[in-house]
Amino acid sequence: MKGDLFSSEHVVRPATAPGMYVENAKCVRYVVNGEMLARQGAMVAWRGSLQFERKGQGVGGMLKRAVTGEGLALMAVRGQGEAWFAHEAQNCFIVQIDPGDEFTVNGRNVLCFDASLSYEIKTVKGSGIAGGGLFNSVFTGQGRLGLACEGNPLVIPVTPQQPVYVDTDAVVGWTARLHTSLHRSQSIGSMLRGGSGEAVQLMLQGEGHVIVRPSEATPHKTQQH
Repeated sequence: MKGDLFSSEHVVRPATAPGMYVENAKCVRYVVNGEMLARQGAMVAWRGSLQFERKGQGVGGMLKRAVTGEGLALMAVRGQGEAWFAHEAQNCFIVQIDPGDEFTVNGRNVLCFDASLSYEIKTVKGSGIAGGGLFNSVFTGQGRLGLACEGNPLVIPVTPQQPVYVDTDAVVGWTARLHTSLHRSQSIGSMLRGGSGEAVQLMLQGEGHVIVRPSEATPHKTQQH
């Protein structure tokens, strides 16, 4: 076969080493030699000698997922082979997490990660149930985390002198040592209409980075955490 479709731009290259790689802007490739974890439904192709197992969250995790809508329906991938992960042609990125790091991320943005990473659902500090019940996934340990983001993310530095305010439906995640709280302000739309409605943002203070996608989540996508 000939044509642009079969050019080196699209045909996958031979694997060189185990682990996670960005195959292209829209897909993450994982060369499995042992075990890795992925969000259920994120795998688009695989080959080799691989086994798949739905991974439970335990009673506490299932209860928290039912109450909050946040969580990761995971599967374990074991064996030797290759798997590709993507979500709705969103842009894909890899985050390297080292010992002592802590990365908080919205579950809807997770594609896959090394089995050496630990994962836990936590309440976003300062939000509370009254603030909409904001819950995110917190990763620690050492390994790589594959993420998908609708559009090119904004990575905004946060300093003690300059806190950052982000839309709760647009935030992807943030690094350790950042403190969160809810900030209420008059919305521009409400002011134009002469109303008194409030907009709610997540305020991040401290030293680190916050990752924001260049669009708000639609109601349908917000429920797919």
